[in-house]
Amino acid sequence: MKDRLVIFDTTLRDGEQSPGAAMTRDEKLRIARQLERLKVDVIEAGFAAASPGDAEAIRAIAEVIKDSTVCSLARANERDVRAAGEAIRPAARGRIHTFIATSPIHMEKKLRMQPDQVVEAAVAAVKLALQYTDDVEFSAEDAVRSEMDFLVRIFDAVIQAGAKTINVPDTVGYAVPALWGERFRTLIERVPGADKVIWSTHCHNDLGMAVANSLAAVQAGARQVECTINGLGERAGNASLEEVVMAVRTRPDVFAVETGIDASQIVASSKLVSTITGYPVQPNKAIVGANAFSHESGIHQDGVLKHRETYEIMRPEDVGWSTNRLTLGKLSGRNAFRKRLEELGIVVESEEQLNHAFGRFKELADKKSEIFDEDLQALMSDEAQEAESERFKLVSARFHSETGETPTAALTLSVDGHEVKTESDGSGPVDAAFRAIESVAKSGAALLLYSVNAITTGTDAQGEVTVRLSHGARVVNGQGADTDIIVASAKAYLNALNKLQAGAEKLNPQAETV
Repeated sequence: MKDRLVIFDTTLRDGEQSPGAAMTRDEKLRIARQLERLKVDVIEAGFAAASPGDAEAIRAIAEVIKDSTVCSLARANERDVRAAGEAIRPAARGRIHTFIATSPIHMEKKLRMQPDQVVEAAVAAVKLALQYTDDVEFSAEDAVRSEMDFLVRIFDAVIQAGAKTINVPDTVGYAVPALWGERFRTLIERVPGADKVIWSTHCHNDLGMAVANSLAAVQAGARQVECTINGLGERAGNASLEEVVMAVRTRPDVFAVETGIDASQIVASSKLVSTITGYPVQPNKAIVGANAFSHESGIHQDGVLKHRETYEIMRPEDVGWSTNRLTLGKLSGRNAFRKRLEELGIVVESEEQLNHAFGRFKELADKKSEIFDEDLQALMSDEAQEAESERFKLVSARFHSETGETPTAALTLSVDGHEVKTESDGSGPVDAAFRAIESVAKSGAALLLYSVNAITTGTDAQGEVTVRLSHGARVVNGQGADTDIIVASAKAYLNALNKLQAGAEKLNPQAETV
């Protein structure tokens, strides 16, 4: 019998710390439902003490998720732990994940606490968390730069206090596989009661080794990996869930563990997270990149045609690529549309919303002969964004671009319910559109990112545009999709402006990080 490797997904918490990736409550719910279909063991839904909005989102997820454990992060203090406990109260299975820094530099420079005080705070937090749930996880922040003797001491203390999972995080992405594996072996050997808890690893990707370090920890005895969809996360990101899962699955000769993940849901999960956060997946990304199962070399193509396993160590359909299929057309009815949304895990809150979304689907079907799942995901993301507070909305647009002439954009916008006409020129039609919008909005925001991705194949494919704006300390992503790239661009810019106006994004998703 192989050991079970617990998959702890922190896309909704650590992943949200990527600049501009903060999510609304409804977006978090959509991802949480998909993570449940993926069959992750633990969903870290957020950091309840960070904001009332985060606490509300965790509570909403706890109310609907039944098969996965719902977890909230908490610093090792009473306010954080109680906020986490209240947020996960509705969960069928809830966990509190409490942490405190243990490296000399963190204790001295950040916490300004003595080691004895740190141990005392950790023990107190674990005991308080046990008042809310018997599933308590403790993390030693910056364990990679912590002294081994102190780690042994604090882990011993929190295990005695009742912690069930001990997480050893590489908070700053400093580890290398051989040394990280050795650190786990030493801890498991030296910590009293090590056999009574699940050992966990949480690795950041600053040196590009988060997955390798996580797998080294698994080989050394870790039985939980903390990871994110697409490797999303602070700075260079976290260990990628899909890479960890498929490495374990593909190399059973090396890893004596198995996961409960439904790998066929991996691609769908990746695309949903990418759509909602505005972070595109690079084409050469392992497992979920567009080129992950492509073969350009003639030698490779010949080998695959003769026998696929000559160059492919996994089947694309095993991770969900076969689900990228034609789903609906312009003759499809409302019931077929509703059913496909349900299969994709998209919840429609009311008949009114369904009717509006179905109308937009019909409009899209008139422009595109083939409608794919990705088109529906993009359409419903647009729908969700429109349902939010909208100060600015695109009513109509006219663009002119001609070789040797200055491009122009003439837009009609709805501003607080009143139509406003605006025109501008620019270096290109997109620049002209943005200038025209700014002449009305006067937001003073700086454009940090403009990205265009084709949602599906074909010349009639929808283009999905991501615009990242910053204003003061705020960074927001706006998204728009349309078969006309310039229209999609205008929609994305307006969506970002609406987020700036409505305050949908948080200034600081989390004050500290594991």
